[in-house]
Amino acid sequence: MTSIPGIVKTRKFQVISAAVVAAGAVAAVVPAVGASASPTTAAARAASAAAPAHCATSALEVWLGTPGDGSAGHVAYELEMSNISKSSCTLYGYPGVSAYGPGIVQYGQPAGRSAADPEKTVTLAPGATAHVLLTIADVSVYPPSTCGAKNAVGLKVYPPNDTTAQDVPLNLAACSNKKGPVYMTVRPTVAGAGIPGYSF
Repeated sequence: MTSIPGIVKTRKFQVISAAVVAAGAVAAVVPAVGASASPTTAAARAASAAAPAHCATSALEVWLGTPGDGSAGHVAYELEMSNISKSSCTLYGYPGVSAYGPGIVQYGQPAGRSAADPEKTVTLAPGATAHVLLTIADVSVYPPSTCGAKNAVGLKVYPPNDTTAQDVPLNLAACSNKKGPVYMTVRPTVAGAGIPGYSF
């Protein structure tokens, strides 16, 4: 069969043109896919994923450094929070503290807050400890009618930014009146274990 040069050349041109168009389409798509993930966004996501989580109550062992440091009108205790989990976690701010009597009945007002230490994020590696300074006033200085002094048997401690408490045994004189004076104060969480008679 005799070939027709004009038609052959036209077909070759059509094939080459189609290949060029297809390659151009691929080139146009590839950069668009790459541009969807910004390096800055990816880095931010990676940093967020690597940041230690908040220390849940279940990750902590809350305990009291004893003996307390007594001075005129009050006793100060080092309230310790140790990371017993297998991962690092963070604490920030104040714990919630209240005293309780037999039957886990809360006595009086929860602890107030003292801004004597700055609020900072404390990162606890597994096995590490942070502490706060807990001050308990001598409740005998308050009028009996407003305080209602009773002997408490422990403290209910809510780690910072958590709603689950741990019980810490401690015998203390407490005000039982829920509208009575605030007889305990806590400072913000600081890094390291508190040492009785040394850490303030």
